Amino acid sequence: MTETDGAEGTSPKRRNFHGRRQGRKLRAGRAALIETLLPQLTVALPADGGALDPLSLFPRPAREVWVEIGFGAGEHLAWQAGHHPDVGIIGCEPYINGMSTLLAAVAGEGLDMVRLWADDARPLLDRLPDGSISRIFLLFADPWPKARHSSRRFIQDATVADLARLLRDDGELRIATDDAPLLDWSLERVRRNPAFTWTAQGPGDWRERPDDWPPTRYEQKALHGRPYYLRFRRHARN
Repeated sequence: MTETDGAEGTSPKRRNFHGRRQGRKLRAGRAALIETLLPQLTVALPADGGALDPLSLFPRPAREVWVEIGFGAGEHLAWQAGHHPDVGIIGCEPYINGMSTLLAAVAGEGLDMVRLWADDARPLLDRLPDGSISRIFLLFADPWPKARHSSRRFIQDATVADLARLLRDDGELRIATDDAPLLDWSLERVRRNPAFTWTAQGPGDWRERPDDWPPTRYEQKALHGRPYYLRFRRHARN
């Protein structure tokens, strides 16, 4: 998962990553996937510093491109890739143990339309063109509950603006959290960006997991409370 440094709504001078890179030692098979498969699927940024065409990353023509930021163990990403084989999906996750779990699913299920970024998501997002992404997922991000750590939360005014830039007209931003304070924080910041409309149809709409939103092991643990599922639509550009 990625977090921000600096005052909210401003471009930070530094970008620091806050979180674990690796947990317990990987089993031999998972370690081998990190060494052999991950390099084949890793997104390479253009050396000239220019924009990256996400459609060029995949072995087959992609109907559209989705991005998941901080995919954890990858259950959601693998499900989406398996159910939408004509969509290219870029997964961002610096936690190497979670990356190895997703790689096992990619290899075992033949998910050839998945590409990966094993680091802080923001350098990759910065290089994607305006309106090039159709759907962005941010599921169960670290809530950073202490007030002094609030600047580390991924959802800030500046990052919401970045996501609005990346999404195509009528694109979708999906956010899930089981932390009520983070729910309030996220709703406030996304809703005050004029590019987004919250698509909830009623008070219960965002409390029930949609059919095309598979559960993850983190969600099933319910570490902080009841999960909430938010969907926002990106307005058409003028």
